[in-house]
Amino acid sequence: MDAADTWSSLTFVVAGIWIVARRRHPGDGDGPGSAARTRAALGVLAIGIGVGSVIQHGPAPSWNPVVHDPPLLGAYALVAADAVADLTGRRMRTWWWLGPTLADAVLAAVDPWASIVAQGIASGVAVVLILLRALARPTLRARLVSAVVVLGVGALIGFVEPWGHTVWHLLAAAAIVVAAPAVGARPS
Repeated sequence: MDAADTWSSLTFVVAGIWIVARRRHPGDGDGPGSAARTRAALGVLAIGIGVGSVIQHGPAPSWNPVVHDPPLLGAYALVAADAVADLTGRRMRTWWWLGPTLADAVLAAVDPWASIVAQGIASGVAVVLILLRALARPTLRARLVSAVVVLGVGALIGFVEPWGHTVWHLLAAAAIVVAAPAVGARPS
């Protein structure tokens, strides 16, 4: 058990609560695919990332990948699906991100290594789509690029420093908070 990694996991819980509490913005609709609901889903996924990470870095039971991996992949899938919906002018469907999240729950139970690979692929796809969205949406550009930079710095530190995973937790949670207001936002 690494106490710093366990405690730093709670930043995702704080980030998720923050996002859920501040999910509404002027002009948000209330329909099933509304921006506020999409941001709330991101907040709940962030909370799930934190809880799963506390379990993984704390008691670390053999089943920890099942609670750790799906919310992380789900957050990547949600922001990727949101970017696709925005870039194509389509309404985002819940199954676009929920399907991969549930599939990863099964994958994590059957083959945790494959779940890690799936998370890596999902993160790469999400980053590319976020950057494409940033190019297409000047009003969201600063927010989206900032979130990717913060996440990238966290990932880099996480790879090169022994204490880097703790920093990755802090910066990844910050990146989710930075990106959250852009989630579900559409040009007027």
